Amino acid sequence: MKGEHRLERVLGPIALTSLGVGAIIGTGIFVLIGVAAHDKAGPAVSLSFALAGFACIFAALCYAEFASMAPVAGSAYTYAYATLGELFAWIIGWDLILEYGVASATVAHGWSHYFQDFISIFGLYLPPLLARPPFDFDPGTGLITSTGALFDLPAVLIALGVTLILVKGIKQSAGANAAMVIVKVAIVLFVIVLGATHINPENWQPFAPFGFSGLSMFGHTIFGEPGLGGAPVGVLAGAAMVFFAYIGFDAVSIHAEEAINPQRDIPIGLITSLIICTVLYIAVATVLTGMVPYDQLNIDAPVSNAFKQVGLGWAQLIVSLGAITGITSVLLVMMLSQPRIFLAMARDGLLPKKFFGSIHTKYRTPWKSTILTGVVVALLGGLLPLRLLAELVNIGTLFAFVVVCSAVLIMRRKEPDAERPFRAPFVPFVPIAGILTCLVLMFSLPAENWVRLLVWLVIGFMIYFFYGRRHSVLRKMHAAGENTDGK
Repeated sequence: MKGEHRLERVLGPIALTSLGVGAIIGTGIFVLIGVAAHDKAGPAVSLSFALAGFACIFAALCYAEFASMAPVAGSAYTYAYATLGELFAWIIGWDLILEYGVASATVAHGWSHYFQDFISIFGLYLPPLLARPPFDFDPGTGLITSTGALFDLPAVLIALGVTLILVKGIKQSAGANAAMVIVKVAIVLFVIVLGATHINPENWQPFAPFGFSGLSMFGHTIFGEPGLGGAPVGVLAGAAMVFFAYIGFDAVSIHAEEAINPQRDIPIGLITSLIICTVLYIAVATVLTGMVPYDQLNIDAPVSNAFKQVGLGWAQLIVSLGAITGITSVLLVMMLSQPRIFLAMARDGLLPKKFFGSIHTKYRTPWKSTILTGVVVALLGGLLPLRLLAELVNIGTLFAFVVVCSAVLIMRRKEPDAERPFRAPFVPFVPIAGILTCLVLMFSLPAENWVRLLVWLVIGFMIYFFYGRRHSVLRKMHAAGENTDGK
């Protein structure tokens, strides 16, 4: 992979950890925590974050092992290609496109809301026609409704702005992300320290008003009491929801080809960023539910609004600005990762290499697929509702995690003596635990998520069999080998 299709190795362990933290802390901690506490888990949402983080640690250890063995772009796609074959790798690659593309659009929505909340402090408001998508999704009826708006202008602008930064290069992107990570971690610590001085322990009672269960199967509660509309509630149901807050830690492994010492640096970046963010999530969840009763948390901007409710209006301004910064860095890392998936698939012939495998001669970035990603994210973020987008993301990511954990088991059996600069500990316990915990969270998601995932996979199969399989590098190598043998 030399020449025009080669990426530059410029990222060390600090930069990779920063990318991981940048991908994780954002919409989940600044937006989703309010919905999870209000509707699913109450003050016990801190346990929901702990459970979701626990599941991710198993997957992170498996990611780290494979990233150290195959330090090239592509993440779970590359690992599946090496262990499970081309067709299964295509399924994972197509799944990752769903994860990063739709997650980016979802994050752009979160950015738009906090931006509008921030400017409202100064009495500024966008015209209603440009403040939200033209459609919304009503979970009570399951119907798409009209909002009367044209599109969400801030979501479109932030997606296009991030695209311009990414085209310029990985050094500039990583530098911008590092600066934003410093700001948002400082804001999170500010929330924890200042918020802790305004905790009322009575707000933690009852600690688990929805119970400690919430396990469901295809959206139907099988352990615990269902909530409004039959939806599962409880600590487990909360964990399935807040899992979105952890999406992005695997972005570290996608940049293995740009790591200076990937065998050492990728595992450090993965595990360190995940541990840091899990601790911060639990701390913020504990503080917020102690500051304000869980049923009074604002669903759209819970962190900044909590300070407003306890009479700290000046802190609301600081937190809103920090949230904008934090969510921007998440969007940057998500949109940085998507073109690397395209690049890996194009190298294997499964996507057109002239477009998706094209590296800019000056900036050394996959610029064409970066621009395509930016345009698609802008369209999705500007036109589709947040609920519809967010529901697609978790199940796709959990599916990818299940595959990576399974691949560790397969590779340990197929190639037990292969060089592993980093070895996941306690195998087979760790990968099996990762598979089971991720499956529990998958089954605890609403049933319609499975339908949408199936539709997406069917579209992917059509592309693979009509294009990818015919242009596959692996297939051509096998055909060439058979011709040689025949001679």
